[in-house]
Amino acid sequence: MSEVNGLPNTNKTHSVVPHTKNFNVSFSEHKPKILLLYGSLRARSYSKLIIEESARLLTYFGAEVKIFNPEGLPQTDSEDESHPKVQELRDLMLWSEGQVWCSPERHGSMTSIFKNQIDWIPLNLGGVRPTQGKTLAVLQVCGGSQSFNVVNQLRVLGRWMRMVTIPNQSSVPQAHLEFEENGRMKPSPLYNRIVDVMEELIKFTLLLRDQKDYFVDRYSERVESAEELSQRVNQSSI
Repeated sequence: MSEVNGLPNTNKTHSVVPHTKNFNVSFSEHKPKILLLYGSLRARSYSKLIIEESARLLTYFGAEVKIFNPEGLPQTDSEDESHPKVQELRDLMLWSEGQVWCSPERHGSMTSIFKNQIDWIPLNLGGVRPTQGKTLAVLQVCGGSQSFNVVNQLRVLGRWMRMVTIPNQSSVPQAHLEFEENGRMKPSPLYNRIVDVMEELIKFTLLLRDQKDYFVDRYSERVESAEELSQRVNQSSI
C-alpha cells in the first residue's frame, strides 16, 4: 500500500481529496421523480390524504409523482421477492430520485404497514442501491396532540437507507380536524408547513440528483473493491 504522508494507514491510491471540479456542473432537465409512501390501510387514511396533498404540491412544483399503495403487500419474509407488489415497490424505488414518507403515529411509533414497505427494500438490489443518495422528506399524522416520535424514527430509517433527509419536516396533530369531507386539507399553518416541506424537497432534489454518485463514492468501498480484485487475481494465478 502506498501510504499518504503522515497517514500510514491511508491508501494514497484510493484517497481522493474532495474538490469542486469533481461536481457535475450541468443539471438534468427532466422532471424530478418523486415516490410517495404512506402507512395506513384505513378507508379514510389521513397519512394517505397527506400524501395525496403532497403529490398535488409536488406536481405544481414541477415533479413527476407516483404513490405506492401498500394494500396487498405481504408481510416481509412471508412471500419471496417475486410477489407482484414487492416487484412494484422495488421498481418504484429504483425509478425515484426523491421520496416522501408519511406514517401515522401508533403506540409512539411508525405503523407496521409503513415499516413493512421499507423492510422489503434491500440496501443493494442487483448491484444497484435503490435508495442511496436520494432525497427524502418525512411527515407524520397524529390522532391527538402533536408529537415528533415518528418523524424522528423516519429520519433514523432514512439514514440507515443512506438517503439525504431534508431539514424541514411536518407533524400534523389531530389530523381528523384538518381535512374537509372531500379529503382536501384545510388552509392553516399546518398546511403551509406541508407546502414548505415539498418546496424544500424539490430544491434539494434538483441540487443533488446529478451529484449523487460523487456524494456516495466512499474511500472504504474503493479500498475494499481493490482488495477483492487483488484476491481474485491472486486466486486465479494459483
